[in-house]
Amino acid sequence: MQEDSPNHPELSILLASCAHDMKNSMNLLNITLENLLSSASVSNTPAYQKMVGMLSETKRLHDNLFQLLALYKEIGSPHFPFDPEAHAIVEFVEEVIARNHILLDAKGIGFDTDYPADLVWCFDDDLVVGLIGHAVNNALHYTRDKVRLAVEQVGEFLEIRVEDNGSGYSREILDAQAAVKAGVDFSNGSTGLGLYFSNEVAKMHKHRGRCGSVNLSNGGVMGGGCFVLRLP
Repeated sequence: MQEDSPNHPELSILLASCAHDMKNSMNLLNITLENLLSSASVSNTPAYQKMVGMLSETKRLHDNLFQLLALYKEIGSPHFPFDPEAHAIVEFVEEVIARNHILLDAKGIGFDTDYPADLVWCFDDDLVVGLIGHAVNNALHYTRDKVRLAVEQVGEFLEIRVEDNGSGYSREILDAQAAVKAGVDFSNGSTGLGLYFSNEVAKMHKHRGRCGSVNLSNGGVMGGGCFVLRLP
Protein backbone atom coordinates (compact mmCIF):
# COMPACT_ATOMS: atom_id res chain seq x y z
CA MET A 1 0.00 0.00 0.00
CA GLN A 2 1.37 3.42 -0.94
CA GLU A 3 1.98 5.70 2.04
CA ASP A 4 0.51 9.20 2.20
CA SER A 5 3.01 11.85 1.16
CA PRO A 6 3.21 15.62 1.73
CA ASN A 7 3.33 15.80 -2.08
CA HIS A 8 -0.28 14.63 -2.27
CA PRO A 9 -2.36 17.83 -2.27
CA GLU A 10 -5.58 15.89 -1.70
CA LEU A 11 -4.30 14.78 1.73
CA SER A 12 -3.59 18.37 2.74
CA ILE A 13 -7.07 19.43 1.62
CA LEU A 14 -8.64 16.52 3.52
CA LEU A 15 -6.81 17.39 6.74
CA ALA A 16 -7.72 21.06 6.44
CA SER A 17 -11.38 20.20 5.78
CA CYS A 18 -11.47 17.89 8.81
CA ALA A 19 -9.94 20.60 11.00
CA HIS A 20 -12.47 23.10 9.67
CA ASP A 21 -15.39 20.77 10.41
CA MET A 22 -14.07 20.09 13.92
CA LYS A 23 -13.67 23.82 14.54
CA ASN A 24 -17.29 24.38 13.49
CA SER A 25 -18.44 21.59 15.81
CA MET A 26 -16.47 23.07 18.70
CA ASN A 27 -18.04 26.43 17.95
CA LEU A 28 -21.54 24.91 18.18
CA LEU A 29 -20.58 23.34 21.51
CA ASN A 30 -19.30 26.72 22.70
CA ILE A 31 -22.60 28.35 21.75
CA THR A 32 -24.59 25.63 23.54
CA LEU A 33 -22.57 26.03 26.73
CA GLU A 34 -22.84 29.82 26.52
CA ASN A 35 -26.64 29.57 26.18
CA LEU A 36 -26.80 27.26 29.20
CA LEU A 37 -24.65 29.59 31.26
CA SER A 38 -26.60 32.70 30.28
CA SER A 39 -29.89 31.01 31.21
CA ALA A 40 -28.66 29.54 34.51
CA SER A 41 -30.35 31.14 37.51
CA VAL A 42 -27.78 30.15 40.14
CA SER A 43 -24.11 30.84 39.43
CA ASN A 44 -22.58 29.44 42.62
CA THR A 45 -23.65 25.82 42.13
CA PRO A 46 -21.12 23.06 41.33
CA ALA A 47 -22.90 22.32 38.02
CA TYR A 48 -22.59 25.95 36.92
CA GLN A 49 -18.89 26.06 37.76
CA LYS A 50 -18.33 22.80 35.87
CA MET A 51 -19.96 24.32 32.79
CA VAL A 52 -17.69 27.36 33.10
CA GLY A 53 -14.69 25.03 33.17
CA MET A 54 -16.02 23.09 30.17
CA LEU A 55 -16.48 26.32 28.21
CA SER A 56 -12.88 27.32 28.95
CA GLU A 57 -11.67 23.96 27.62
CA THR A 58 -13.84 23.94 24.50
CA LYS A 59 -12.64 27.46 23.69
CA ARG A 60 -9.05 26.28 24.12
CA LEU A 61 -9.64 23.38 21.70
CA HIS A 62 -11.38 25.73 19.27
CA ASP A 63 -8.33 28.02 19.44
CA ASN A 64 -6.01 25.08 18.68
CA LEU A 65 -8.01 24.21 15.56
CA PHE A 66 -8.01 27.86 14.54
CA GLN A 67 -4.21 27.86 14.82
CA LEU A 68 -3.98 24.81 12.59
CA LEU A 69 -6.16 26.43 9.93
CA ALA A 70 -4.03 29.57 10.15
CA LEU A 71 -1.14 27.52 8.77
CA TYR A 72 -3.23 26.58 5.73
CA LYS A 73 -3.83 30.27 5.12
CA GLU A 74 -0.12 30.89 5.47
CA ILE A 75 0.82 28.36 2.79
CA GLY A 76 -1.72 29.85 0.41
CA SER A 77 -4.41 27.17 0.45
CA PRO A 78 -7.10 28.02 -2.15
CA HIS A 79 -9.73 26.59 0.19
CA PHE A 80 -8.66 28.76 3.15
CA PRO A 81 -7.13 31.88 1.58
CA PHE A 82 -5.43 34.71 3.46
CA ASP A 83 -7.97 37.49 3.01
CA PRO A 84 -7.03 40.94 4.38
CA GLU A 85 -9.74 43.60 3.99
CA ALA A 86 -10.53 46.99 5.49
CA HIS A 87 -12.39 46.68 8.82
CA ALA A 88 -13.85 49.25 11.18
CA ILE A 89 -12.14 48.83 14.56
CA VAL A 90 -15.41 49.45 16.41
CA GLU A 91 -16.90 46.40 14.66
CA PHE A 92 -13.78 44.36 15.38
CA VAL A 93 -14.00 45.16 19.11
CA GLU A 94 -17.71 44.34 19.16
CA GLU A 95 -16.99 40.95 17.59
CA VAL A 96 -14.31 40.15 20.18
CA ILE A 97 -16.73 41.11 22.97
CA ALA A 98 -19.54 39.03 21.47
CA ARG A 99 -17.33 35.93 21.34
CA ASN A 100 -16.11 36.25 24.92
CA HIS A 101 -18.66 38.08 27.08
CA ILE A 102 -20.45 34.96 28.38
CA LEU A 103 -17.26 33.44 29.77
CA LEU A 104 -16.14 36.81 31.15
CA ASP A 105 -19.49 37.26 32.90
CA ALA A 106 -19.52 33.67 34.17
CA LYS A 107 -16.09 34.15 35.74
CA GLY A 108 -17.03 37.58 37.13
CA ILE A 109 -14.24 39.32 35.19
CA GLY A 110 -14.61 42.93 34.05
CA PHE A 111 -13.74 43.82 30.46
CA ASP A 112 -12.55 47.33 29.59
CA THR A 113 -12.07 48.64 26.06
CA ASP A 114 -10.24 51.66 24.69
CA TYR A 115 -10.20 52.42 20.95
CA PRO A 116 -10.88 55.24 18.45
CA ALA A 117 -14.39 54.90 17.08
CA ASP A 118 -13.47 56.09 13.57
CA LEU A 119 -10.35 53.99 12.95
CA VAL A 120 -10.29 51.58 9.97
CA TRP A 121 -7.48 49.06 9.25
CA CYS A 122 -6.75 46.30 6.76
CA PHE A 123 -6.32 42.74 8.12
CA ASP A 124 -7.67 39.20 7.88
CA ASP A 125 -10.64 39.45 10.23
CA ASP A 126 -10.94 35.71 10.85
CA LEU A 127 -7.29 35.39 11.83
CA VAL A 128 -7.05 38.52 13.97
CA VAL A 129 -10.34 38.02 15.82
CA GLY A 130 -9.32 34.43 16.51
CA LEU A 131 -5.86 35.48 17.69
CA ILE A 132 -7.15 38.21 20.01
CA GLY A 133 -9.90 35.91 21.30
CA HIS A 134 -7.18 33.40 22.14
CA ALA A 135 -5.23 36.14 23.96
CA VAL A 136 -8.34 37.12 25.94
CA ASN A 137 -8.98 33.47 26.86
CA ASN A 138 -5.38 33.20 28.08
CA ALA A 139 -5.73 36.40 30.09
CA LEU A 140 -8.66 34.85 31.98
CA HIS A 141 -6.21 32.37 33.51
CA TYR A 142 -3.89 35.09 34.84
CA THR A 143 -6.08 38.04 35.77
CA ARG A 144 -7.44 38.76 39.23
CA ASP A 145 -10.70 40.32 38.04
CA LYS A 146 -10.21 42.51 34.97
CA VAL A 147 -9.07 42.35 31.32
CA ARG A 148 -8.49 45.29 28.99
CA LEU A 149 -8.60 45.43 25.18
CA ALA A 150 -6.99 48.56 23.73
CA VAL A 151 -6.56 49.43 20.06
CA GLU A 152 -4.72 52.44 18.65
CA GLN A 153 -2.65 53.55 15.70
CA VAL A 154 1.01 53.94 16.66
CA GLY A 155 2.97 55.45 13.79
CA GLU A 156 2.39 53.24 10.75
CA PHE A 157 1.17 50.25 12.79
CA LEU A 158 -2.10 49.20 14.37
CA GLU A 159 -1.42 48.13 17.96
CA ILE A 160 -3.89 45.77 19.66
CA ARG A 161 -3.23 45.15 23.36
CA VAL A 162 -4.80 42.56 25.67
CA GLU A 163 -3.84 43.32 29.29
CA ASP A 164 -4.83 41.95 32.69
CA ASN A 165 -4.31 42.88 36.33
CA GLY A 166 -2.81 39.57 37.44
CA SER A 167 0.74 38.80 38.49
CA GLY A 168 2.06 38.86 34.91
CA TYR A 169 3.63 36.29 32.63
CA SER A 170 6.03 33.82 34.18
CA ARG A 171 9.71 33.79 33.29
CA GLU A 172 9.09 30.49 31.47
CA ILE A 173 6.59 32.10 29.11
CA LEU A 174 8.80 35.14 28.47
CA ASP A 175 11.76 32.85 27.77
CA ALA A 176 9.61 30.80 25.38
CA GLN A 177 8.83 34.01 23.48
CA ALA A 178 12.53 34.76 23.05
CA ALA A 179 13.17 31.16 21.92
CA VAL A 180 10.43 31.27 19.29
CA LYS A 181 11.68 34.57 17.88
CA ALA A 182 15.21 33.17 17.75
CA GLY A 183 14.02 30.09 15.87
CA VAL A 184 14.90 27.74 18.72
CA ASP A 185 13.16 24.35 18.87
CA PHE A 186 9.99 24.56 20.96
CA SER A 187 8.44 21.20 20.13
CA ASN A 188 8.36 20.11 23.77
CA GLY A 189 6.33 23.05 25.01
CA SER A 190 2.71 23.96 24.26
CA THR A 191 3.42 27.54 25.30
CA GLY A 192 6.07 27.88 22.59
CA LEU A 193 3.72 26.35 20.04
CA GLY A 194 1.00 28.89 20.82
CA LEU A 195 3.49 31.74 20.52
CA TYR A 196 4.70 30.33 17.21
CA PHE A 197 1.19 30.42 15.74
CA SER A 198 0.64 33.96 17.05
CA ASN A 199 3.86 35.16 15.44
CA GLU A 200 3.04 33.43 12.15
CA VAL A 201 -0.39 35.08 11.99
CA ALA A 202 1.21 38.46 12.70
CA LYS A 203 3.94 38.01 10.08
CA MET A 204 1.38 37.10 7.40
CA HIS A 205 0.24 40.74 7.51
CA LYS A 206 2.64 42.77 5.34
CA HIS A 207 2.54 46.29 3.95
CA ARG A 208 5.26 48.31 2.21
CA GLY A 209 8.10 46.14 3.44
CA ARG A 210 6.83 45.92 7.02
CA CYS A 211 5.26 42.91 8.70
CA GLY A 212 3.31 42.31 11.86
CA SER A 213 4.69 41.13 15.19
CA VAL A 214 3.63 39.85 18.60
CA ASN A 215 5.19 40.74 21.93
CA LEU A 216 4.57 39.62 25.51
CA SER A 217 5.58 41.70 28.52
CA ASN A 218 4.55 42.58 32.06
CA GLY A 219 3.32 45.94 33.29
CA GLY A 220 1.20 48.09 31.01
CA VAL A 221 -1.80 50.07 32.19
CA MET A 222 -3.08 47.33 34.49
CA GLY A 223 0.23 46.06 35.87
CA GLY A 224 -0.16 42.43 34.76
CA GLY A 225 0.49 40.54 31.53
CA CYS A 226 0.46 42.42 28.20
CA PHE A 227 -0.14 40.70 24.86
CA VAL A 228 0.58 43.12 22.00
CA LEU A 229 -0.21 42.50 18.33
CA ARG A 230 1.20 45.05 15.86
CA LEU A 231 -0.08 45.11 12.27
CA PRO A 232 1.33 47.28 9.45
